[in-house]
Amino acid sequence: MNIGLYQSASALSALERWQDSVAQNITSSQTTGFRKRTINFSTQSAGELRADSRRPNQTETSMPMLFPKVNAGINFNTGEVHPTSRELDVAIQGEGFFEVQLQDGSKAYTRAGEFRLRPDRTLVNGSNHEVMSESGGPMTLVAGGGALVINRDGSVFQGETSLGKISVQKFANPAALIPIKDGYFIPAPGVEGERVAEPELMQGYLENSNVTPLREMVDLVLISRAYEANQKIITTIDQQMQKTLEALG
Repeated sequence: MNIGLYQSASALSALERWQDSVAQNITSSQTTGFRKRTINFSTQSAGELRADSRRPNQTETSMPMLFPKVNAGINFNTGEVHPTSRELDVAIQGEGFFEVQLQDGSKAYTRAGEFRLRPDRTLVNGSNHEVMSESGGPMTLVAGGGALVINRDGSVFQGETSLGKISVQKFANPAALIPIKDGYFIPAPGVEGERVAEPELMQGYLENSNVTPLREMVDLVLISRAYEANQKIITTIDQQMQKTLEALG
């Protein structure tokens, strides 16, 4: 068995996973609050390959058979914030996620704070999901209640009327969050969030994604070169095997 052939084929599969991750990052680099998808590589053993001790002057030796292993993850570093001057745009400085309610009633978490009002004056995000308050329900504005003010601690006022506080949740282990479509996260089974005691919100700002497009383009070049190198290895091994078969008749 030519272990190098299988190792190179496994490397091609791992590189394709990396390329998919980079492509997603580039596509979502302009999405508010998006978190970069990461790929790390390690090795996993598939046993040992033993040399043929029956050959003359050949002692029995062995070497580990190692294959690349792909470890997918998410970079939760904070992205840069930029001003928008919209009273319904909110950015989180520091830890935490906005809590929203999906159409099926379950909760999801996001860093995107581009909010708006439904016709019934309920506060929703860009995907029409209701923004949760610390009381556990959606936030509803008062008709004709005046300008909206969102304080740094998440408390919301419309004129002199208090509307509650925006729910900002954190997780002891963010790696336990599962990414779903549109940049949202849901906790893994058994994982519970906790309220951020002193959130730092900025009204009139939005947080960019934490993706650096130039870095992703560099990674695409690295992936391309590594892919080509492994393809050449496979081609070379295939040619050698073909010559061996022809020589043996």
